[in-house]
Amino acid sequence: MEYKVWKSEGEWRELLDPAEYAVLREAATERAWTGELLEEKREGIYSCRACDAELFRAETKFDSHCGWPSFYAPSQNDAVELIEDRSLGMVRTEVRCASCGSHLGHVFDDAPQTPTGDRFCMNSVALSFEPDPA
Repeated sequence: MEYKVWKSEGEWRELLDPAEYAVLREAATERAWTGELLEEKREGIYSCRACDAELFRAETKFDSHCGWPSFYAPSQNDAVELIEDRSLGMVRTEVRCASCGSHLGHVFDDAPQTPTGDRFCMNSVALSFEPDPA
């Protein structure tokens, strides 16, 4: 797929710190319960840490008790792309930023308490948060 934002791997390495690079560009996962945005409760916008594209809004964030920030829907239908992931001996759905192709996390259909039934389980290190002005 061709992305709006493209950089060489060297440019990504210069732009991102090692933890960000591992998650966003190599599809690593941060340890559960360690992400800085897990307990974020303010209203605002969650964007891709790599390219600043808007991904999620705070009103769709919910406490899924899984150890990572969870949302029930992206801010726009085309904000993320979903890709079948058969790594680790299972079938999951990977979530990537539709603007730059960076790995964000996975989506699961195990959240019946939400309007969509979906749980977009995101790595904090893959996101930036901008609170709404007071």
